[in-house]
Amino acid sequence: MITEPLIYNLGRKFEIITNIRRANVQERVGWVVLELEGDEDEIDRGLEWMTEAGVRVDPITGDLIEG
Repeated sequence: MITEPLIYNLGRKFEIITNIRRANVQERVGWVVLELEGDEDEIDRGLEWMTEAGVRVDPITGDLIEG
């Protein structure tokens, strides 16, 4: 069950810019396609924190566009 604002906390705790591209979040389950922008080490730490919070993180594979 979702009990805290995880995406909001991810941005605040790790100084990451979060951009929700698509989402379907309900009380018991949900998914989010999330674009992250910031220092790579902070993003890695943030994703580790999310995993420890019980979130399954599936990185998108394919072309990485920087700029």
